Amino acid sequence: MPLRDEIKIRDPFILPLKEEGKYYLYGTTDKHPWSGSPGVGFNTYTSEDLADWDGPFEVFTPPEGFWGKYNFWAPEVHLHKGRYYMFASFKADGVSRGTQILVADSPLGPFVPHSDGPVTPKEWWCLDGTLFVDDAGDPWMVFCYEWTQVNDGQMCAVKLTPELDAEVGEPGLLFTASEARWSVPLPDKDHDCFVTDGPYLYRAKNGELLMLWSTHGKDGYAMGVARSSSGKLFGPWAQEPEPLYPKDGGHGMFFRTFDGQLMVTLHYPNDEPNERPFFLPV
Repeated sequence: MPLRDEIKIRDPFILPLKEEGKYYLYGTTDKHPWSGSPGVGFNTYTSEDLADWDGPFEVFTPPEGFWGKYNFWAPEVHLHKGRYYMFASFKADGVSRGTQILVADSPLGPFVPHSDGPVTPKEWWCLDGTLFVDDAGDPWMVFCYEWTQVNDGQMCAVKLTPELDAEVGEPGLLFTASEARWSVPLPDKDHDCFVTDGPYLYRAKNGELLMLWSTHGKDGYAMGVARSSSGKLFGPWAQEPEPLYPKDGGHGMFFRTFDGQLMVTLHYPNDEPNERPFFLPV
């Protein structure tokens, strides 16, 4: 039974299932996720107290003919209308990185492809799709349009079918990374490049819509908050003046413990292979 600080994981995502009394921890779990080595899949861990964990349990292994070959990144699992949907990013030679939707009848999987390839635009380099359901009950995916193509990374949203198996229409822009005054360009580039990474949306008690997201700050990888005071997905969005977590950690999300405490999880530190899941009360 591994302890929290024994689990190597990036981009942690917690799915609390109160009826089971268990927290499910998903994330980037391949040993060398940044390299071009073949992707292995995704694992999950389970816990009753966020300290002692069982696992790892294999929840996704790429089936024969699966389009993604490497960069198996940032799986999120959402319970939606009785099924479990995984949003995860993949890459292959000659194919743009994108977010695929997978599905399972159990949080332990096995997850299988649900959408026909990525639901992000085929010609865009994208990552880190997350599910958002608006007040009308319509599902959307918020995702990052990568700085590698547009220099100033974009946060975008695209509507999904009710079945979560395809995109509907064209994506729209929410904001760019440079709009946060605390974000700084990536070092050692010929021109200014700003990262968008790891969006997660949360409805505040006052009706505002908040988004956790990560970029490069003055002290390295960091996580901040964007705020839509209208409560609408397309804002307008305003950036908090300072990051929520300023140094060497990020790609986080909010969840509630079974006793009602609001928590944030993120990976810390940001250097491979030392990343660990980190939990903080909010």
